Amino acid sequence: MNNKVIFVMIDGLNYTVAISRMGYMMHLVENKLAWLYLVKTELPTLSKPLYEVIMTGTPSYINGITNNMIVRRSHEKSIFEIARVNGLKTAAAAYYWFSELYNKVPFDYVNDRELYNEDMNIQYGKYYFDDSYADSHLFIDGEILRRKFNPDFLLIHPMGIDNIGHKFGGNSKEYKLKANEIDNILSIFIDTWLKDGYKIIVTADHGMTENFNHGGTEDDERTVPLWIIGENVDTVKDIEIPQLCIAPTICKMLGLKKSEKMINFILPGLRL
Repeated sequence: MNNKVIFVMIDGLNYTVAISRMGYMMHLVENKLAWLYLVKTELPTLSKPLYEVIMTGTPSYINGITNNMIVRRSHEKSIFEIARVNGLKTAAAAYYWFSELYNKVPFDYVNDRELYNEDMNIQYGKYYFDDSYADSHLFIDGEILRRKFNPDFLLIHPMGIDNIGHKFGGNSKEYKLKANEIDNILSIFIDTWLKDGYKIIVTADHGMTENFNHGGTEDDERTVPLWIIGENVDTVKDIEIPQLCIAPTICKMLGLKKSEKMINFILPGLRL
């Protein structure tokens, strides 16, 4: 049984724009090659707290990452750590906050830009620190890691939609065009990943309001999509799931036991 997973976390993509502008992803859904869920995010709807929520399966009041200004390593067991200690290879092409949370702090902009260390939780990493870093380059970073190291768990974390949302708002033509761009990039890679035996999850940490921000409780910032591709799923429709279920679901897909603090919840319809 192949237990390799690619996890694409699109920063700042809200549910409404995702399902209206991402034609390739919805094509997969229409043809029952992908399954779509609506995720209700945890609070606060800020990036670093939700990175920690997604990767550890714990809410902010437990994990202590309650805002973007906290700079320290995570105190919780992450998917990266669980995979590493069980002999799986981990990799990430992601914003530098992931390196700070799961590898080392502070981030060294010169030496940690490319960080390969088999003793770290993210063993093979390429990190960016400019919010305008091109999504096309980021996906290539992830593909380089995949081809070079053959990781069992690979995180790919593009920031372009979030960056555009802060400049133009979550209902702007610019934001919608950026969603089209990400959809096109995914259409380039997904078939190859599937042929190479990966299961794929695509989701977002939070959404974006029309007022150029997130951090509150509005639907546009708190509802995000989650697609699952390459896994056996019974037909699902209009199912809302909690964000806390992502970590234990990925552990299950990797063939690993979840941490004690992760909830007992697997995606509805998922047959493992």
